Amino acid sequence: MGLTTSSRRSFLKQSAAACAVLTGLSVARSAHAQGSGSIKIGLIGCGGRGLGAAKQALETGKDVKLVAVGDYFKSKAQRGLENLRKALPEQVDVPAEQIFDGFQNDLGVIASEADVILIACAAKFHPLYTKRAIEAGKHVFVEKPNAIDAAGIHMLEEAVAIARKKGLSFLAGLHSRYQPQYQEIIEQIHNGVIGEIRAMQCNYLRAPYGIRGSYEGISELDFQVYNQYVFHWLSGDDFIQSLIHNLDRMFWALNGKLPTAAYGMGGRAASFGHKYGNVFDHHSVVFEFGNDNCILTAACRTQTGCYNNASDYIFGTKGMTDWRVIRGETQRRFQGAPRGGHAEEQVALFDALRKGERIDSGDYVVNSTMMGILGQMACYTGQKIMWKDLYDSKFVVKPAPEECIAGMDPPVVPGPDGLYPVPIPGQPHAWW
Repeated sequence: MGLTTSSRRSFLKQSAAACAVLTGLSVARSAHAQGSGSIKIGLIGCGGRGLGAAKQALETGKDVKLVAVGDYFKSKAQRGLENLRKALPEQVDVPAEQIFDGFQNDLGVIASEADVILIACAAKFHPLYTKRAIEAGKHVFVEKPNAIDAAGIHMLEEAVAIARKKGLSFLAGLHSRYQPQYQEIIEQIHNGVIGEIRAMQCNYLRAPYGIRGSYEGISELDFQVYNQYVFHWLSGDDFIQSLIHNLDRMFWALNGKLPTAAYGMGGRAASFGHKYGNVFDHHSVVFEFGNDNCILTAACRTQTGCYNNASDYIFGTKGMTDWRVIRGETQRRFQGAPRGGHAEEQVALFDALRKGERIDSGDYVVNSTMMGILGQMACYTGQKIMWKDLYDSKFVVKPAPEECIAGMDPPVVPGPDGLYPVPIPGQPHAWW
């Protein structure tokens, strides 16, 4: 039995209230959104996801114009800009003086005439750049993960509070929230079709990614930024990077119920060599939810030559779902073709701006991201970590993003064997 069109319409209305808070925009920012001109965007981070988000934003309408770009590497910003210019030449108007680089490239993009700032750089800088943009009166889209430590979570919360006060949109790249496939099944879960949730399992098993290697003449700092995904101080490691969408879907299915604690295991078992930096290549975490008789297990792995799998399973007292089917007392199957959420979230943001409305991802992105950080730290330490303890700690992965400057010494360097030290569970590390 398929999910009905009428039930989908009903759910989308509810989603607009729960996931996209629609209120009046500030006068300064709504002038562009209500027909008096174009909506100008600035891009921070010119990698694949940043360029993808910018292209999808431009494709929402001819009134969207790119006016500034930034990246740590100027050459990367220039190449990315040329790719966008080839794809959508009439919507790209970025003079040479509006191309910015270095750790402070965000300041130039934010100071431009852009109305909306798109952020998709190393995750370490997502909270800082988000807060700076919102303080400057800009709407923000920021890719996942939205923080890599408790300090980043608190900075993100401050940014969300400022956005609400100023009437600015804040959209996070947890795109499952905008995919019909997940929206329709979530509606059924919240309507009690599978009963009370008792167990959940999510997996993201794949080969290593973001392995870019090196080239002649590059500094150690530049090498690490260029290979951001394999350095914890920049990316937060793979549990946060890979499983954040899965964890967000679990949090969504639980209707906002937070875990109380997590414990797990992880390490480096197969990916040895300089090019793999200092991140783990496997993680497995158990999340507890107090006395609610519910448990979540989550696993990720980045190793070559192994079984790959990306899946979620949710088990309730009346049935289960894997996002494609519901089995149990009720038998249902998702009938539509799964559509990508990356484009859908950009459509939602720019449609809202044109209507003088705002989107607010603040509540769920803070908690879903914190789940990722909790799981990562449980693996690193080998300890059972309480949510409240980690949240209250305001722990920061050093150096803090605002302390990163050109030419600095990176916080981790290779040893005499050319390998980077990897965290060992059960042993303390000065940098956390």
